[in-house]
Amino acid sequence: MEVLWRAVSEAEPGPKWAGLFHGLWPAYHRWWLRKGEHARATYWESIKALKQYMPELVPLHEQLSDLAGGSDHAARFLSFYCPPPYLSGCSQGIWPGAKPVLVRNYDYDARAFDSILLHTAWQGRKVMGTSDGMWGLVDGMNDAGLAVSLTFGGRQIVGDGFGVPLILRYVLQTCETTAEAEKVLVRVPTHMSYNVTVVDKRRRYLTAYMAPDRPTEITHAAVATNHQSRVEWSAHARMTATVERERFLLQRLTLHVEPEEKFIGAFLKPPLYSTAFDRGFGTLFTAVYRPSKGEMELRWPKAVWPFHIDRFVEDMRVIHTPDVVRRKGA
Repeated sequence: MEVLWRAVSEAEPGPKWAGLFHGLWPAYHRWWLRKGEHARATYWESIKALKQYMPELVPLHEQLSDLAGGSDHAARFLSFYCPPPYLSGCSQGIWPGAKPVLVRNYDYDARAFDSILLHTAWQGRKVMGTSDGMWGLVDGMNDAGLAVSLTFGGRQIVGDGFGVPLILRYVLQTCETTAEAEKVLVRVPTHMSYNVTVVDKRRRYLTAYMAPDRPTEITHAAVATNHQSRVEWSAHARMTATVERERFLLQRLTLHVEPEEKFIGAFLKPPLYSTAFDRGFGTLFTAVYRPSKGEMELRWPKAVWPFHIDRFVEDMRVIHTPDVVRRKGA
């Protein structure tokens, strides 16, 4: 199938973002409602949680909700508070060389994915990253030289908390260093288990094991796949080969430091690169972040698309992936 990728830049929330929202909202709305609206947090519960944990985002949420049409459902969805559960694969690692480089694969269903690289300057902070839910991010970087990425943590427990893409947005909107990001990741609750890797322009890094039912564990792990300190969901671990992918990455870190390009190239080949597109876990893209340079790239086996946070160029690309049949909400 062909996936249309868009690189979109809009300094403040406006007509471009509104156009993206209205194009994607019908599918997201079906997904959000799949167990009925009463299964989701109310508007007041959502706003209360935002004000408590991410107060800096409340004005942005209000702006975006207005652009989305001001409906109750849109505002609740955009809060990312207690959304439906969703699973992904993913691998990420920090190059062991002297310069900070974060590389990640995003393994997910192509028909349930924004396929948007979003560049914003909301509230005076430049951020660019891969969109999820129209303002959340699955990975990204800001103009302070802070980069962040997520992988699913391999646990079935769902609790009260935020969808992690909004937590990544919050980190990039409000933090400049890994130490500042750590405080956010410890404090803000997530509705499912995720591994969040952070690196700043001075190459200080961490991986946070976040969960809804236990405190966030901060580690100095330079790699993350789809489990945390140990495997807790065996069937998912086998299906995604999380242990094998982690072992492969760890071996690359413990041997001699290989050239940056060779390290990146490993993400575009098995076992890190997944071809399980028919099961919704194919590798949709590889992202490379160089926070000390303000640069990032989207990569595929036959394409490279570079960006700079201060010289961002809007464009569109068509990427070919194997046919898949699933849709969000199916």
